[in-house]
Amino acid sequence: MYCKFLTSKETDNELVALLDTNRTRMERAKEVMGLDLPTYLPHQFEEMVKNENVQGLVVTSPDYTHDEYIIKGLRLGLRVITEKPMTTDEYKCKTILDTVKETGNDCIVTFNYRYSPYRAKLKELLQEEIIGKITMVDFHWYLDTSHGADYFRRWHREASKSGTLLVHKATHHFDLVNWWLAARPVAVAAFGANSFYNPSTSPYSTRCKTCPRTSECRFFMNLEKNDHLKALYLDAEAEDGYFRDRCVFSPEINIWDTETLIVRYDQGQLLSYSLYNYAPYEGYRIAFVGTKGRIEQEVIEAAYVKTEKGVVRKGIGAVKTMVYPLFAEPYEVPAEQHTGDHGGGDPRMLRELFATKQEGNVLHQQATSFDGAMSILVGVAARRSIEGQQIIWIEDLLNPGRR
Repeated sequence: MYCKFLTSKETDNELVALLDTNRTRMERAKEVMGLDLPTYLPHQFEEMVKNENVQGLVVTSPDYTHDEYIIKGLRLGLRVITEKPMTTDEYKCKTILDTVKETGNDCIVTFNYRYSPYRAKLKELLQEEIIGKITMVDFHWYLDTSHGADYFRRWHREASKSGTLLVHKATHHFDLVNWWLAARPVAVAAFGANSFYNPSTSPYSTRCKTCPRTSECRFFMNLEKNDHLKALYLDAEAEDGYFRDRCVFSPEINIWDTETLIVRYDQGQLLSYSLYNYAPYEGYRIAFVGTKGRIEQEVIEAAYVKTEKGVVRKGIGAVKTMVYPLFAEPYEVPAEQHTGDHGGGDPRMLRELFATKQEGNVLHQQATSFDGAMSILVGVAARRSIEGQQIIWIEDLLNPGRR
C-alpha cells in the first residue's frame, strides 16, 4: 500500500531503501514495485539512514518489533510513521511515550479505519450531538473463516509477538471508539477463550504443505498455487525458517479467538465489545446510545455467496446507518460511495500522509503516539484482565503501584 503510493504521481516523497530480516522477500518486493532499491538487514539500520539520507521511516515489521524502529527513528529526528498497533504491551508503550517526551518528536499511527467515509460520517453525526450526550456504545466485530483464520497460521498466533488479537486486530476498533467519543478509556474488564482454533475441534499438523488431510480440510492453504505468496514466503523459508501455512488447529496457538469486554471512559461512557474469528461473514454492528436517541451502523464487508462455481467468499461492502431519535421517526443516513481498501480509508489516509497537495482535516483523523497508546492499552488491559481475572485500570499499566 505504502510502496504503491510512494511511487505514484500524487507525492513528491521518494522511496529510497528497504529493510527486512529476509533478503528474498525484499527482492520480491522490488520486483513487484519495479524498483531497484538498496536493501538492508536490521543490524544495518543506522547505516541505511546515513547512506540513503533517510528523512522518514514507515514501520511495517511484525508488531513486537515496532518499538525498536520507532524509538530509533525518533532519536534520529526522522518522521516516523508506524502501522498499527504501535506496539504490543504496556512496557514497550511506556518506553515509546517516554522517548516522544524526551525527544520532542512524535510518531504517526496509521489508523486507516478513521478515514473510511461511512465511519467518518459517524464522527460527524456524534459531533453534531443529534442523539445528545453519548452514554453507551455496543460494538461487535466479526472476522470470517477466511480472514479470521489467517491470524492463526502466522506469527500473530503467538501472544508474545502480537499481544493477542485484542491488541493486533482490536486496536483498530478501540481507536475508532476513542476517536468517535473523543474520550479516554480508564478501566477494562474482559473474558476470552480459544473456542474454535484448537486441537479439540480438528486433527492438526505442523503446516499445510506436509499435512496428509489437505483434500478434506477447509482451511488448507496451498502456497504453491499463489505466485505472490510463494515468492514472498515459500521461496524465502530457507533464510529464516518462517512457515506462512502453519496449521490453524495447532496446540502451539496461545491467543484467543473469542473475546468480550467492558470499558469505562473518563467522561462516563461505557463500551461493550466482542470479537470472534470464525464468523460466517465479515463485518460489524455498532450502536451508540445517547440521551436523545440511538445511532446504529451495520457493515457487511464480505460473505459467502452461491455462484456458478459453487459457494465462494465475496466482497460485499454493504453499509447501513440508521438514526433513531427519541419521540421522532427514524431515518437512514446514506452511505457515501467509497473506493479503495479498508472501506475507502487507505487512499484518503495515504493522501493525508504523503500527498503533495494537502487539504484541511476537520475530523482530526491523523493519529498520534498518544492515540496509538490509548488504543493498544485497552487491548493490553483486556489481556491482563483475562489472565488475572480482575478489572484493570489503564493508568496502572503506565504507572505501576500508583494506586
